[in-house]
Amino acid sequence: MEFTSAYATAKFGLEGWMESLASEVAPFGIHTTIVEPGFFRTELLEEASTSYADLSIDDYAERTADTRRWWHAQNGKQTGDPAKLGRALVAIADQQTPPRRFMAGADSIELADGNTRSGAVAVLKARPVIAVSGPSADTP
Repeated sequence: MEFTSAYATAKFGLEGWMESLASEVAPFGIHTTIVEPGFFRTELLEEASTSYADLSIDDYAERTADTRRWWHAQNGKQTGDPAKLGRALVAIADQQTPPRRFMAGADSIELADGNTRSGAVAVLKARPVIAVSGPSADTP
């Protein structure tokens, strides 16, 4: 989604950290779960929780205005129920071996499915290059 690069950077950073942390704490019987929620009705989009940069670039002005209107219109209309998510997270925390990832909400699953398909296509397209760049059959 456009204009969410800072958010995405933070989110990917946390995911990478949790993936690395999982193997570090596993010997101590500690489990981690990466929660990937979709859009839930929280205070995230309320005026008090939302801030935008004051600086603007004229080339982005129209798209920025459209994006801000879209975000504003989503407030209170998110499909995810935070109470249901809370119950699901408590249930996961009670599991002997919780999942490494938990996608919450149909929109999260749909996005992950699209990303998985896109990644698979990229791998298929890259195979000829990967095969050429790997070790040759006569390499010891």
